Amino acid sequence: MPDTTNPANSPYRPSILVTGATGNLGREIVDRLQAHGARVRCLVRDQAGPRPGVEWVVGDLTDPSTVHEALIGIDAVFLIWPLLDSAAAHDLLAELATAAPRVIYLSSTAINDEAARQSDPIVQVHADMEALLHDAGLRPVVLRSDTLASNTRGWVQQVRAGDVVSAPEAARTAVVDERDVADATVAVLLTRHDQLDDGPHMLTGPEVLSRADQVTHLGAALRRDLRFQALPADLARTRMLADGRPEPLVEALITASEWRPDSHRVTDHVERLAGHPAGTFARWAIDHAAEFN
Repeated sequence: MPDTTNPANSPYRPSILVTGATGNLGREIVDRLQAHGARVRCLVRDQAGPRPGVEWVVGDLTDPSTVHEALIGIDAVFLIWPLLDSAAAHDLLAELATAAPRVIYLSSTAINDEAARQSDPIVQVHADMEALLHDAGLRPVVLRSDTLASNTRGWVQQVRAGDVVSAPEAARTAVVDERDVADATVAVLLTRHDQLDDGPHMLTGPEVLSRADQVTHLGAALRRDLRFQALPADLARTRMLADGRPEPLVEALITASEWRPDSHRVTDHVERLAGHPAGTFARWAIDHAAEFN
């Protein structure tokens, strides 16, 4: 494994296209790329506010003309696939194959490489995308991330309103700080392809946590006695649909809550790539406590 602990000292300065750039992880990646002096272009669905040093392309990953424009002059792509169906990715793959950038794909540690079918539609589409990228001859660097700590931002309104967080149960996993995933991703983006293996690199936090564990850590950071209440599937479905979430996404989330198995995998891959150990969820909760007040 190459020394990627300080990519800022490397003369390699690729032009990088970031997808999902306005999300919790994407924002962290863009910040770090700018700090390292990289040329950054972001493909976004809606026009973002001006940001010095960042070029914005407004469009959709399923629109070949937009993707073609976004890829001009690009050396590397950080790819997040936002849909539950990989069939819509074929035009994207064709454009990537023509432009031939490095592709760094954010996947999921929940993939079971031995299974013919995955546990739920969310994991299945990641497995399908990995296969399609390889079949297209793109040699993607695959970063399989565990559950991101930033997902708990979905509980902000409940925490502000009371002491109970209600949600469907979820598999226990080694929840990983999105800042650590961003550090690892940027290290890969700023390392020459011939100096790094394609993975999959399994990015996890240092300890396996349930949702109840996360709520307890968040309560400790807020100095409050918070508790987690697991919702039955029917009630969770009703609430998510009432909140305006698309029905296919709701069904995928319910299926994941019912069928995705616990994971006990903890790796040192964040440290190998980013040069520092993965941080704890407790630390994340302290650093982000103000968001929940």
